Amino acid sequence: MAMRLVADAAAILGAPRLVPVESAHIDGCLYHGDGGTEFAEKLVAGGARVQVPSTLNIGSLDLLNPAQVRLPPHERKMALRLMRAYEHLGCRATWTCAPYQNGHRPGVGAQVAWGESNAVVFVNSVLGARTNRYGDYLDISCAIAGAAPDYGLHRTEARRATIALAVTAPEHVLADDATWPALGAILGRRAGSAIAAIHGVAPHATEDRLKALGATAASVGEVALFHVVGVTPEAPTLAAACQGAPPESVVPVTEADIVAAMASLSNAPREAVTAVAIGSPHCSLGEIDALVTALNGRRVALPFYVNTSRDVVAALESDGRRAVLDAAGITIVADTCIVATPIIDGDGVLMTNSGKFAHYAPGNINHGVVFGALSDCVARAVQP
Repeated sequence: MAMRLVADAAAILGAPRLVPVESAHIDGCLYHGDGGTEFAEKLVAGGARVQVPSTLNIGSLDLLNPAQVRLPPHERKMALRLMRAYEHLGCRATWTCAPYQNGHRPGVGAQVAWGESNAVVFVNSVLGARTNRYGDYLDISCAIAGAAPDYGLHRTEARRATIALAVTAPEHVLADDATWPALGAILGRRAGSAIAAIHGVAPHATEDRLKALGATAASVGEVALFHVVGVTPEAPTLAAACQGAPPESVVPVTEADIVAAMASLSNAPREAVTAVAIGSPHCSLGEIDALVTALNGRRVALPFYVNTSRDVVAALESDGRRAVLDAAGITIVADTCIVATPIIDGDGVLMTNSGKFAHYAPGNINHGVVFGALSDCVARAVQP
């Protein structure tokens, strides 16, 4: 059944053949209705097993703290059955949208079948592996079949940058973490599904900043791959990113453009904020360390949610950092996130440093949004 789905998808997409894959990240773990659970359980009943190392995206439940998810009884039961079914298929129970920061890091040129938009753009862009944006059901089918349709970003010629984003912002702007989701918003809106090469940012492009850039670009637009000249594996030079051809267009990005993009991620006043959340994609240990530094021993006065992976939670608990966060009044959310399942209270205004949260919160949880740097989020959260 899985191979038929992969082969039919290949025919629809015009792929001449299948390409073997060596890993997968499965996006279909969120409960969207009973059909998704029944599909996964049919695979289990048929004896299916993944043929390649496969990690699991967020589910609809925080299995480490089930009480903080407020799903009705039927939805809760079916969400749990769905998550358990994917475990029975042999997938690793990572339950994170950032598996690449939890040990799942394919090498440059590796053919993989990944779902979850931010994970796709990261594995393509930052790690240099090759995948298309595989959606629910096709991702797990590829993992079981061990193959994917040979089209799109699996092919070298399809990975050529056709747009150049020429960033000319000052050093202090590029050194600000809040700049990178704004660059992602610019990239997503200007590129759509095209591939862009960004130059002028190399000295400041840390992994977490590239994660934030890609996640926003993949949410605001359809970006599945970008290149950063001098940083990402396929872009030692602009010419290399463009595979020797000149870019079809050059888009200048100034400090004013970045400031405008930052402002576009907010739609509510700062004083109206009712909750704060970070961690979309899931926070790395480095990002949580930055939060602890910003808190500086203070306790938050607003609900403050940190979304992260169970692997990171285990690390925090092993060295005492979890106790510091608990003492500060921080709520840890693992295995899921606050815009994907009912956790956060009612309607309100969410403050965040995540461009992805800023994009999805209005539609998913009916919250207004205030975007800001991590330091801004902490400053607002600790106000009495």
